[in-house]
Amino acid sequence: MAEFLMPSLGADMEAGTLVKWRRAAGDRVERDDVIAEVETEKGIVEVEVFSSGIIERLLVEPGQRVPVGTPMAILREERGAATSPAEAARTPPSPPPAAAAAPAAPAAAPPPSPVQGPRVSPRGRRRAQELGVDLAQVHGSGPDSVIEAADVERAATAAAAPKDAAARMRRAIAAAMARSKREAPHFYLGTTIDVGAALTWIERENAARSVTARILPTALLLKAAALSLREVPELNARWEGDEAPPSPRIHLGVAVSLRGGGLVAPALHDADRMPLGDLMAALKDLVQRARAGTLRSSEMSDPTITVTSLGERGVETVFPVIFPPQVAIVGFGKIAERPWVTGGHLAPRPLVNATLAADHRVTDGHRAAAYLTSIDALLQRPEEL
Repeated sequence: MAEFLMPSLGADMEAGTLVKWRRAAGDRVERDDVIAEVETEKGIVEVEVFSSGIIERLLVEPGQRVPVGTPMAILREERGAATSPAEAARTPPSPPPAAAAAPAAPAAAPPPSPVQGPRVSPRGRRRAQELGVDLAQVHGSGPDSVIEAADVERAATAAAAPKDAAARMRRAIAAAMARSKREAPHFYLGTTIDVGAALTWIERENAARSVTARILPTALLLKAAALSLREVPELNARWEGDEAPPSPRIHLGVAVSLRGGGLVAPALHDADRMPLGDLMAALKDLVQRARAGTLRSSEMSDPTITVTSLGERGVETVFPVIFPPQVAIVGFGKIAERPWVTGGHLAPRPLVNATLAADHRVTDGHRAAAYLTSIDALLQRPEEL
């Protein structure tokens, strides 16, 4: 037997609210199946199960707020690669569905009402005026769909929910960043990179691709940032107690701004191993799901370093703050043509400012400089990415 625990989905997450179970007791699950949806300060996250087996029991009801590490379900793990016929025989079959009741005869339709607009109780109309609710957007739950005061109050609460979610997210971000600046002795390095060779290669590469499969410069920046971690692995780490051992895999967190405000930084898993086309597709998918609120728990819980870019906002240089428990974060500004000296000649070149914030407890300026130098060198050889 194994316990399915409430995972930690962020540096300062203390608890999450179970929104709903996606599986029921008695269901068979495979590793990485989504088993539940959990609401955190940063939105709703799909939580995966990390072993295969059969759900013996669900311990938490939807709507409950559950501290991180609390058992949520009991799982009977499967030891073998497949279930044997004997084991299958021991699994009780699901009860047959109850016979459906005969449908009731449809009620006679009421005569059309001469009143224009929705039907509203007097108290419901007063509450709508007090709360500023548009009655045309409210569904009535009273007799003959009359809008009651409770319907108006529910609509007002639903309208305020995005603002409340954004406020919760801001508080979570503030707590994480305050912790980072309090605990991690940040130091910063920056360099300017000529990306002319990279942009020329992208133009040539995209000429042979369909519109939907084209590669954006962001993909090259992310791939170079990921591959360079092989040269300076101590930057690819997370604090575990009193030490930050380098991670054997490179999960690149990508900072994504959300439409309602705030941001999340889910992981592109094994970004260093992805072909550029696959990385571009994975990035598009990750951004879309982040903004739709359908990220998975593994994407939120295991980034080993984060990359942030504000180039699309016109920012030339970013000085980011490390996301705990990570030990480094990379920033890229916008790509812009600026004067640049090459071979003793001044000419306009497409340049990008790359920055690195690192934790001085695990690295130093020499090693951090080697990391930025590696990114630069790789972007001069884009065909190798």
